[in-house]
Amino acid sequence: MIDIEEGRLNAALELFYYAYRAFTTQPDALLSARGWGRVHHRVLYFIAREPGLSVNTLLARLGVSKQALHAPLRELQAAALIEARAAEHDRRVKCLYLSDDGVVLERELSGSQRAIMAQVFSGLEDGASDGWRAVMCSLAAADTGVVRRDI
Repeated sequence: MIDIEEGRLNAALELFYYAYRAFTTQPDALLSARGWGRVHHRVLYFIAREPGLSVNTLLARLGVSKQALHAPLRELQAAALIEARAAEHDRRVKCLYLSDDGVVLERELSGSQRAIMAQVFSGLEDGASDGWRAVMCSLAAADTGVVRRDI
């Protein structure tokens, strides 16, 4: 393991904190106006990326319990932003889809984040985005134990 000075680690933590705050400010404001939190955004995001996603797969992607997902999922359904349909292969499996309004909201929430990422990546030197991706994959693996290089 590389021995890194604590001061440099603290500086990295602060940068990560400030970057995350900048990344979440606009979506948080939109969600707050509805009385919702970040989990609502994550639900919309993952369903938008994979329409027909099963509830169990969504649970795994989010890394939350059924209990933690229940209320946000119910609220998003009540707001007519997502629809749950029985899977064709097994009627017991619920598959999730965004409604047209759900697509619009997800694009608004994630669009500001995509704009930030595009601006940042366009200003980086060649190879810097690969280094960033490697760091983020390693951080994600610290939580999930799985390194996904396909993201």
